[in-house]
Amino acid sequence: MQALAPDWLGGCVLRDMWFEPTFHKHVGKLCSGVQIHVDGPHYDHAAFRPWRVQALGFKAIRRLWPDYDLWRDFPYEYAFGKLPVDVINGGPSLREWVDDPAATPADLDALTTPDEAAWTEERRPFLLY
Repeated sequence: MQALAPDWLGGCVLRDMWFEPTFHKHVGKLCSGVQIHVDGPHYDHAAFRPWRVQALGFKAIRRLWPDYDLWRDFPYEYAFGKLPVDVINGGPSLREWVDDPAATPADLDALTTPDEAAWTEERRPFLLY
């Protein structure tokens, strides 16, 4: 993730972690993951972009394990005929970016920055502090 888009990791620290689930399909097995730390002296609210961190995590998984079944294919929130990740993200753009081996972080920024800028302007009158 650091090699793909280090500027997307601002405001947080990533740490390798291992755990043993106590229920579900991996019970009793040693599993690994990444813990996202957003507390302590390294936290920077203005720099932390959690959606980008998660997008980068998906992209890293896809690059490391291209055939990994990353996307669940059952209905989510009664949205039939759509993948849950597409419902959650308002369309297929994130999934398509993750699954495209040639797509770069700059490509995702180009897709999302206009909407983010519009949202910043739309919410500005409602910010009290």
